[in-house]
Parts: sequence; C-alpha cells; structure tokens
Amino acid sequence: MEYRIPYGKGEQVVDLPEAHVAQVLLPPTIDQPHTVEELMEEALAHPIGTPLLEELISANDKVVLIVSDITRAWARFDLFLPILADKLNQLGVPDENVSVIIATGKHRLNTDEEKEEIIGSDLFRRLRVYDHDPSTDACEFLGTTKRGTPVWINKQVMAADKVILTGGLSPHIYAGFGGGRKSVIPGVAGVETINHNHNMALTDEIGGGVNPETCIMRHEGNRLSEDMCEVASFLNPCFMVNSIMDAEGNFYKIMAGHWYDAWLQGTKEVMKLQGVPLKEKSDAVIVSGGGYPRDISLYQGMKCYAPGAAALKEGGILIAVLRCQDMTEPQAFFDSFRYRDLKQMEMDVREDFTVPFYVAFYMCCLAQHFTIILVTEPENFANAKMTGATPAATLQEAWKLAEKKLKEQGKENYTINIMPYGGDTLPVIMN
Repeated sequence: MEYRIPYGKGEQVVDLPEAHVAQVLLPPTIDQPHTVEELMEEALAHPIGTPLLEELISANDKVVLIVSDITRAWARFDLFLPILADKLNQLGVPDENVSVIIATGKHRLNTDEEKEEIIGSDLFRRLRVYDHDPSTDACEFLGTTKRGTPVWINKQVMAADKVILTGGLSPHIYAGFGGGRKSVIPGVAGVETINHNHNMALTDEIGGGVNPETCIMRHEGNRLSEDMCEVASFLNPCFMVNSIMDAEGNFYKIMAGHWYDAWLQGTKEVMKLQGVPLKEKSDAVIVSGGGYPRDISLYQGMKCYAPGAAALKEGGILIAVLRCQDMTEPQAFFDSFRYRDLKQMEMDVREDFTVPFYVAFYMCCLAQHFTIILVTEPENFANAKMTGATPAATLQEAWKLAEKKLKEQGKENYTINIMPYGGDTLPVIMN
C-alpha cells in the first residue's frame, strides 16, 4: 500500500507491506478553535485552584508579568497578554505599576524588535519591559530544594507585590511538559539554579546518559519537573495564564489560576489535544515532523524523535522524514555534534547545560539505542552522519535499508507504526 508522508512543502511516498503496518497515528480531531477573547473570558471567570483575580490583586499592587522569550512567541502573548493587562487596569492597577520580565533563562537577550513582537506593539509602548539576568548579582537567594538545588530568583521579580506567570503549555523533551513552573525555572532563575536542576535530565552516574524518567509526557516521577515545582513554590506566584495552541497555531485552551493546579490540568488538556492511543510498540517507526516549517531545520524537526521513539521497541528502526533546508541552524546546536566520544560530550553537557547542547546529546544517545535513518536532502548527508543517522534521499530508499536490517535481525513478522505528524502526536500505550 502507498503511504504519503509530509516533507518540507511537499511529501515523500513509500510502498509498504500493508499486513505489517500496525497503526497510522494521527493527531486527534478537535473542535473548532475559539477566539482568544472567548477563551480568556472563560479562563479568568473560572480560575483553577484560586479565587478570581479581583480577590488577589489590589489597586496599589506592583505587578510583574513573567513572559517567555522570542523562542516561545508561538504562545501568542501578543494576543492574550493585552487582555490580561486590561483586566489589571479594570482592577485599578495602572500601567505604571505593571512591568514585564522576559523569562530568558540562560538564553540570549531579546532585541527591542523581538520584545515588541512577543507582547505586541500596544503593550510594548505601555509597559516597562526587561530581560531577565541570570547572574548571581541580579538574583536573590531563597534557600535550597530537597534535591539540593540552590534557589536564586530575579531580584526584580522578588520585589513585586504580585507575580503572574504567563506562557505556552506543550510537551517537553525532558520536563514532561512546558509551561507553568518553567516560567520560574529556567525563566527567571539564576545560572546555578538552572544548571543544578537541568542536570537531573541525566543519570546520576557519568556515562549513564539521558535519565529515562525525565522524558516527554511525564511529570509524576520526573525528578527534574518535580524539582522545578519546588523551586516555583519558593516564589509562589499569585496567578498563572498559559495558552495551549493546536498544530495550526490556533488557541485550543487557555489555562488560568493557581500556578500548579491550572498547569497540571493543562497537561491533561495537552494530552486530549495530542494524545493518541498506541496499540503496540513496533519494530520500525516512520515519523515526520509534519512538513514545513516544522522540518525547516534538524533542531526543529527532531521534535518528532521523542514521540517516534515512544512508539518504537528497544533496538528498533526510526525513520525520520525531515527536509531540513537549514540543517545546521542554530549553530550552537549543530556544533555540539563535533564530539566523537559520547562520554566526554556528556561530561561537557553536565558542566554547562544548555537546551541545544542537551538536545544534540539526546539525539546521540537515541542513536545508541535505535537505528536511525534520516530522509533528507542529499546536501545534508554528511551532517546527518554526524548525528549518528544513516541518510537517505527518499523514503522508499530508507524503507529498503530498514527492510534489509529487519531481515538481518531475523524479524519476519515485524511491525510498523506510521506518524505523519509526529511533532503533534503523543503515543500513549493503551491500558
């Protein structure tokens, strides 16, 4: 049977033995999206785990809104944040008492143009906007978590009477889910806090690689996420507003209320949006990022790797279908593949944890557990090999390589799972 898989602005085609295809996993069908105005009205009128904002905010309060940086602009702060700011005005809080802290974590600073893009032109003119500074001098020490994380938080945030977290809630490769407490850490936390917490994404012993319990879709038993929650509890923000977006960039839900309770409910909404029952893990998985722009680079496209691996048996074959016209962007990510010694790479990740560095390390670890075949443009082949993948120009060519490997392994009754929109599909084992 012929299967068509998104690839860049086009598609790749492959003929597969239909009897071996266990399942084609597609994102769930959802209701027509609501307007941001409708969702914000509903969310603010029925906050989760807290009283209404009018019972939490006084007219003379100095309020800080924590907003994600330009890498999370997809959360569309420019559309929902003005509604929140107007609500504060209605409660008697003037614009001069409201400031915005861009939660950069350890990311670079944002330009004025990016700040305006994040929060919208109107709010950029109305409110004071600052980038977070993670240096120790710019942070205040609040104590230590039970897992030993020193809690350093931005002094400007600590000086506020009320702190409101805002962000986007989506699956996350090692925190289980983004949003909520991630506005605090790494968002407005100090370097020491971020490094200590993020190293929990690795095993305790050097050489163990990625911690299997710090993974996508998992927050209970995920020590990194649980530590994030404890760090956030030191700050104890008074309110949270998080958007959940569908694959087309429409608002699906807005979660508002207590920084933990509303976030936790939001993780369940994400699973309703993206979770798909998985009948069985398979010997081979064909997964696509969903085409352009999700596969514009390997850094963006690899977001389908973790969902694909979740549908794959240990030692199986992962065929990733990613055009990657900007294969090596960002450079900080692709430069991380310079290592030939995985243990040394791990030691350096532990020394100075950054998300691009970790993502590259994660991909190298996956290549140790699975056979990875990357369908991409021929000019990307040399770079694909650096990541531990075997490159192929077409999906049909990739399948021939996979079929040969399966025969070598003696797997005559092999199974295949297909995920055309892997970046928006979360496989969940039934039962």
